[in-house]
Amino acid sequence: MKKIDLYIHLIFWAFISVLMIQPAFAQSTATKNNLTTGLHEPRGVKEAYAAGTRSRDGKPGPNYWENHARYKITITAKPPDRTIRGTEQIVYRNESPDPLPMLVIKLFLNVHRPTATRGTPGGNHMPDSYLSSGIHVDSFAVNGTAQPWREIPYFVTWQPVRLSAPLQPGDSIHIRFSWHYKIAPAKLPRGASLEGIIDPGTYYLAYFYPRVAVYDDYQGWDTTPYTLAQNFYSDFNDYDVTVRVPADYVVWGTGKLTNAADVLSSPALLRYRASLTSDTTIHIATEEQMANGKITKGDGMNSWHSKLCPKCSLITFRGGMNTWHFKAHNIPDVAFGLSNHYDWDAASVIVDDVNGRRASVQSAYNDSAADFRHMVHIGRHALDWLSHQWPGVPYPYEKMTVFQGGAGMEYPMMANDESLQDLDQSRSQAEHEIAHTYMPFYMGIDETRYGFMDEGWATTFEYLIGQKDLGTSRDDSLFKQMRVNIWAHGLTVMPGLKPSPIANIPIITPGDALSSPGFSGSGLWFNEYGKSALGYLAMKDLLGDTTFKKCLQAYMARWHGKHPSPWDFFYTFDDVSGQNLDWFWRNWFFSRYYIDLAVSNVAKAENGYTVTLDNIGGMDAPVNIMLHFAGGKTQTIHETPAIWKADQKHATVDIKTDKTLASLTLDGGIWEDADPSNNSWKIK
Repeated sequence: MKKIDLYIHLIFWAFISVLMIQPAFAQSTATKNNLTTGLHEPRGVKEAYAAGTRSRDGKPGPNYWENHARYKITITAKPPDRTIRGTEQIVYRNESPDPLPMLVIKLFLNVHRPTATRGTPGGNHMPDSYLSSGIHVDSFAVNGTAQPWREIPYFVTWQPVRLSAPLQPGDSIHIRFSWHYKIAPAKLPRGASLEGIIDPGTYYLAYFYPRVAVYDDYQGWDTTPYTLAQNFYSDFNDYDVTVRVPADYVVWGTGKLTNAADVLSSPALLRYRASLTSDTTIHIATEEQMANGKITKGDGMNSWHSKLCPKCSLITFRGGMNTWHFKAHNIPDVAFGLSNHYDWDAASVIVDDVNGRRASVQSAYNDSAADFRHMVHIGRHALDWLSHQWPGVPYPYEKMTVFQGGAGMEYPMMANDESLQDLDQSRSQAEHEIAHTYMPFYMGIDETRYGFMDEGWATTFEYLIGQKDLGTSRDDSLFKQMRVNIWAHGLTVMPGLKPSPIANIPIITPGDALSSPGFSGSGLWFNEYGKSALGYLAMKDLLGDTTFKKCLQAYMARWHGKHPSPWDFFYTFDDVSGQNLDWFWRNWFFSRYYIDLAVSNVAKAENGYTVTLDNIGGMDAPVNIMLHFAGGKTQTIHETPAIWKADQKHATVDIKTDKTLASLTLDGGIWEDADPSNNSWKIK
């Protein structure tokens, strides 16, 4: 999700964090040299291994399965009317070995209901404009038979549907919905603007349709309520989506636009097609062209343009509608942006050198958004870098569109990003959301429980591409400022606060356990973003780039298009690296540790010096030892987390030198030390 300034969010929760109690977390108690053996596995994960759906070498098991669906959706939007209407046909196939006596239907937009639980700061005190009655199901049918739609008020964002007969393994069921809802108004708080009205002529449609929840092999039905705090978990489905809008509107969205020739004027169509093979930005549509009816076919022009573009001619609304048709295969979700005045830029970039495959990069934005004039260039760079560097896997989709909104949020083939004054921050925000293509969408991550498996990786890629964009010094500084500082110091964001136990909740703690109003603040955010990214980067430091990339790409090759659990990730790295890394995973992902190293002793040795380090906080962090010798010469020795493998409380470092050591200092870099007061030594 967001690459954002979290300070207001964190300050809010710092006040109440001292009142929170750390959740219990079960671990093995066998210890040796301050080490604990084995990784804790939840009961459902153990059952999956026993059933052969997953394997402890990190691979899908011989009995692995997952369910799929085909969605045929028609959605109609008629701005400025806030009512969105939809119909859909779902064909859902049960690939599991279990008869399913019921289905679970997700209705995410019911989070707008006054009765919904919202787990963000102020979430249950949203402005009245945010609140609505949510999704209204107008009709519902199963296998062609109309049925009354019944809701249990307690569940709000999901509903159980009992079937007249269980859906047997290998069988399919046909479901039909029609529904409507009021789209959320503009100018809502940032965390509440993942979908809704951007301005009177611009809508963003996301989470807008009823869908079948995930039924998987280690958790069963996903009945996690949507609270705004955590994200989503979706099956890989096929989508055929028709979006009906007034004829002066352009629609951008997930999937292949199959009927561009039906909706675009001839000049706009030529520019659009040229952009698909262009290395330079092509302006498909400008605000003036949009206002003057030069982009789309049909009538339906809107005099509202005159307020945005005084130089544009005034055209009256004539009421025509256009139909935009999109198709996407094996993808977890869809989202669409539409506007009658946004600029439209596009180009493309080669993402797969083997076959020369290109991906389209597009941006849609208000003409006043200066940073978005660079967005296609930023997007091309991001797709190129992600495809060839980290993770080094070709971008898997045909396009990526960055749409100006207000959310800083990712969707398959789409990003809904706000315009920022600082171009570096705008670039970093876009790169973060584009990086989400791999996790959660390509990899099918359960973000609701294990958001560190996608936000942590997007934050990792954000940091690594920032090294290229900004240089190491500025990137490190920004990363510490945005992702590390407050967590490193225990959420002590103001004088008078002591380090909070919220800062030490294990990363592996399921996010839905932290998404209540009491727990959805700093602990959830740092587990999913900065803290887990530091863990991934520490593993990269431990294994080295070559082995780390080999493990990461093996994990992605094994699990893309599937539903990996954290244990599949851990065990894949063990398997591919040829090492038992339990000591590291347990330390970073299962413990309540934090980063606090200290210089315990420096002693003269036969060939130099022996430095003893204490790991007070317990977390196995890399460290640089900055040596200062008599006479003014300096040297830096880098130690990876391997120094803590044998003993996670104490480590000795042998420094071979014939010089006289005058002083030394520990520097963790982005692995910031909670208490730097004990990080130095000076000869007496």
